[in-house]
This record gives sequence, C-alpha cells and structure tokens, in this order.
Amino acid sequence: MIHWGRVNELREEVGAEDFDEVVELFLEEVEEVIDRLRQEVDLSQLEQDLHFLKGSALSLGFADFSDLCHHGEKKSADGHADTVDLSAIITGFSKSKTQFIAELPIKLTD
Repeated sequence: MIHWGRVNELREEVGAEDFDEVVELFLEEVEEVIDRLRQEVDLSQLEQDLHFLKGSALSLGFADFSDLCHHGEKKSADGHADTVDLSAIITGFSKSKTQFIAELPIKLTD
C-alpha cells in the first residue's frame, strides 16, 4: 500500500528537518480535495482533481491510492467521469493515510 522507498527518497530530497512540514502540507492539500469529492463533485473538474491526487500520492509513496486515482483520471479523460468510484478513492486515501501515520516512525531510514 505504501512505497516506503519513495517516502525515504522524499525525506532525503527535502531534508530530515523539513520532512514533517512537507508531509503535513501534502496531506493538508490532499484532504482539501478529498473533502471536496465527499461533498459536491464537479465532474468537469474531476480529471484535474484526480491528476493532482495521483501526483501527491506518488510523492508520498501512497502506491495503491495513486493507482485508484490514475484509473479514475483515465475514466474521466475518456468521458466517463460519472463512472469513477469515488468511494473507493476516498477509502483508499483514508487507509493509506492511516497506515502511513502508523508506520512512519518505524519505516524511516536514517
């Protein structure tokens, strides 16, 4: 579910001292989009929202969540935004975030 190698790469890229702040910012921005998807979905904006979520997910190592967003983005691009399983995407984010937060202290390498 989480690609921990990518998480450690991100930590190396931004530095250990800024890593927590970067993660917090990523999660905050993703939560904003997820909250929007929970409330009122703008199907004309869905492809862009899922593209953003996919990119953020890849940056944080949320592999499964990224895959869900990628498939939804593709459906939206193909004109089938109304068939995207938003509940699976929202649940995928929730599960990924829970695992990420729980395992982060033991998965980071020095």
